Amino acid sequence: MTTNRDYYEILDVPKNASDQDIKKAYRRMALKFHPDKNPDNPDAETKFKEAAEAYEVLGNAEKKQIYDQYGHGGLKGGAHGFSGGMSMDDIFSQFGDIFGNAFGDSFGAFSGFSGGGRPSRRRVNKGSNLRVKVKLTLKEIANGVEKKIKVNKYVACDTCRGSGSHDGGSYTTCHTCNGAGQISQVTNTFLGQMQTVTSCHTCGGEGKIIKEKCHKCHGHGIVKGEEVISIKIPPGVANGMQLSVTGKGNAGARNGVPGDLIVLIEEIPHKELIRDGSNLLFEKYISISDAALGTTIEVPTVEGKARVKIKPGTQSGKILRLKGKGLPDVHSYNRGDILVNVNVWIPKALTREEKKIIEELSDSENFKPNPSSSDRSFFDRIREFTE
Repeated sequence: MTTNRDYYEILDVPKNASDQDIKKAYRRMALKFHPDKNPDNPDAETKFKEAAEAYEVLGNAEKKQIYDQYGHGGLKGGAHGFSGGMSMDDIFSQFGDIFGNAFGDSFGAFSGFSGGGRPSRRRVNKGSNLRVKVKLTLKEIANGVEKKIKVNKYVACDTCRGSGSHDGGSYTTCHTCNGAGQISQVTNTFLGQMQTVTSCHTCGGEGKIIKEKCHKCHGHGIVKGEEVISIKIPPGVANGMQLSVTGKGNAGARNGVPGDLIVLIEEIPHKELIRDGSNLLFEKYISISDAALGTTIEVPTVEGKARVKIKPGTQSGKILRLKGKGLPDVHSYNRGDILVNVNVWIPKALTREEKKIIEELSDSENFKPNPSSSDRSFFDRIREFTE
């Protein structure tokens, strides 16, 4: 992270700005402070990098949501896929397509120069992203967890160190583009001369050609391998949520930029608790005698068991709340509750003696329904938990 300034302030956009407005604002700022327009100006270069960092966050829906909730602190660490501290090569390789040909050949990587002495746009090989599925228990979701997983992926060739060359340096400058990675054509039209720039077809835009390819990777610079990757999963994630780990995907060919690892969260259902957002629901049946006389029940939690008192005269449908015993909210510091729905079990079959006892009790005033004003209706309870 290169700045602690507010990203919305850097791009001069409101917090409710649309994706298109954010993109336009970044383009405007980057063109204003582009190195070609501000040679030997360190202040302009700093502002150029700040704008790119701001766009890396605000231009990504997941990172933007985290930043809006937590600010800069929420973006620290690799779990959210935030790189921060971007170099010029990073900026041009990631966001160069936003600018089109606004600066001709120059809005490419800084490595290498074209015939006119201006920076050329050499191709940067980008490795593909990988997707993995991680299964989590409710306890792991509640507390957060660090998982180590073995991933089969393309890795840099250990023989040529990812260069693709037999000895790591057997290259020759491409004779077609003279190392620029691009070729330009000038055509005459009725509007005058028009120049088009395309990637060099001989070297594929890399500006160089391998003289003798590595015998292990055949010049690709990558081979099939595996890596044990540590993934820090924050508390409160939900089933189907995706996390991005920057740079842990497939390696890029010939020392290119690696892709990302996309982690898909799969929640293992709990045997007794049902998840509802950050709340946990539990259904508990008690006998008529326990409802009338009161009792103590055990309620499962993510950490173990909790004992809860049932007051005498508890009605079926009573909802008990265990404050703060639910799951944390991944986007805030709030924590949900455990909601216990108490149901009074009505026997489905009775013996002759049991029927006689109940018939005798049915004549008692205490066994006749007599709801008070403090007893909320079913609709009131539903309204409370849906608002």
